[in-house]
Amino acid sequence: MYFIALATDYDGTLAHEGIVAEKTIAALERFKKSGRKLILVTGRELPDLKRVFPELGLFDKVVAENGALIYTPASEEERTISPAPAPKFVAKLKKHGVKPLSVGRSIVATWEPHQATVLEVIKNLGLELEIIFNKGAVMVLPSGINKATGLAAALEDLKLSPHNVVGIGDAENDHAFLQACGCSVAVDNALAAVKDTADLVTRGARGKGVEELIEKLVKRDRELVRKRRDGILLGSVGGDEVYLTPTDTVLIAGSSGIGKSTLATALTERFVESGFQFCIFDPEGDYDGLEGAVRIGDGSSAPTKAQVLDLIDKPDTNVVVNGLALRVNERPDFFADLLPGLGSFRFRTARPHWLVIDEAHHLLPKKRDDTRAVLSLELPGTVLITVHPEAISTDALRLVTAVIALGPKAKNVIKAFCRETDTKPPKDIPSPKGERVLFWRPQTRKKIAMVKAIEPRQSLKRHSRKYAEGQLDEAGSFYFRGPDNAMNLRAHNLLIFAQIAEGIDDGTWEHHLRAGDYSEWFRHQIRDKELARETAEAEKDEKLSAQESRKHVLDAVRRRYTAPATAPEE
Repeated sequence: MYFIALATDYDGTLAHEGIVAEKTIAALERFKKSGRKLILVTGRELPDLKRVFPELGLFDKVVAENGALIYTPASEEERTISPAPAPKFVAKLKKHGVKPLSVGRSIVATWEPHQATVLEVIKNLGLELEIIFNKGAVMVLPSGINKATGLAAALEDLKLSPHNVVGIGDAENDHAFLQACGCSVAVDNALAAVKDTADLVTRGARGKGVEELIEKLVKRDRELVRKRRDGILLGSVGGDEVYLTPTDTVLIAGSSGIGKSTLATALTERFVESGFQFCIFDPEGDYDGLEGAVRIGDGSSAPTKAQVLDLIDKPDTNVVVNGLALRVNERPDFFADLLPGLGSFRFRTARPHWLVIDEAHHLLPKKRDDTRAVLSLELPGTVLITVHPEAISTDALRLVTAVIALGPKAKNVIKAFCRETDTKPPKDIPSPKGERVLFWRPQTRKKIAMVKAIEPRQSLKRHSRKYAEGQLDEAGSFYFRGPDNAMNLRAHNLLIFAQIAEGIDDGTWEHHLRAGDYSEWFRHQIRDKELARETAEAEKDEKLSAQESRKHVLDAVRRRYTAPATAPEE
């Protein structure tokens, strides 16, 4: 589920003439049983609310006094988030004959037409107070306090994001908190101004409208996700913007070094701008230094499940889980151990809103037969990044709702996805032109779009420790075999490469040198064009002895990757 909580106004929304109907209470109970949270957001004072609404205990949080007071029914804890009314202010109002006059923990309330008198007293005393109207009611609160600030405080207690809250109301004082919610709803009896700004207007009035909304949320809450409000811009096609939604499962695939991580970086920038929490699983250290995120793990220390769950518990913290210290065969076990706890956390909070799983064929490999057991039924808000879509768990691929294929082999990505998921392939699969990518939603019958994708503002340097100290897979490693294939020495990183290179005989060294094997590996696996260029110079210079060429190549490697750092990494 995407919407975890319902925040509802009381008078005119949940209640009619102060009373909540039995059917509405039954709907609230059904909503709670679905595992979601209830938040009451009202202008009423707490003692009055308790008197008229005995079922207040259904709610996880109550925002009373138009945002000034936070109440937790389960513990009966009360917390004000604004100061108490100044006694001189209340005394002056009484002296000027303002009746009726209600004084709460922070709010002072009366009715029209006393607003002129209230405003005059505020000015005369030089107080920083605001007047808020609610269908004839005149509420006075400290400046900056309203239902939106109260809801924000309640959500902070619950560790929920406003993206995952549906708000419903009817009057002027509901505007602020409704617009703060991921989806805003007006009941049919709401003021025209509230209806005009709401995402949805119910057919029913008051409690019937709330019942109607609850029915939609319990059965199909994803239909309430608004593309342009919660969507993440992917790019454009002929001036039309293309969005991903936080309920999508996205596959980003293409050849090695073609820009998959660059696109993912651009998406994380959009997540930050929109206030979405994200967590990146980064097996090879490609996202170190990513703006707006905290990294755990590095080339020498592996991340732990406890660290991940502890960090994502903080709604404002984005996380990069660096798996460089994990061996390739350890990564699937680490992820399989983490995923159930992560899935449970997401079920309760809908956070992190986005999971980015790089090298997804390592973390969710097809060859594991327990992947189905560790997967939840869905992977909403998930981005799977891979060079090998055919090597990802078929169960995971079948959850994909959007495919993004990059590079000259983009057609093969679409074909491999269709083959692995038994999906009917589209009739025409174009080749992406220039820097465009292919975008396709498999569940629709729409054609594949050629999208000009967004670009990141930041430029991530590929993390040198990944190649210096990490563990490249078998396909990515370098093998010293010699002219007669007499050896099979595997270098799974540059540190091991340098150690083996120093120890092998001249014949083996020169065999690979003259074949151009070193520059080829640096260019395609280490993805360092400059190192490949410098190495190619030595490979082509037949005047260099084995000792000289070896020194030339290894000096270039050490200078870039394995020499001690002389300054902090940027």
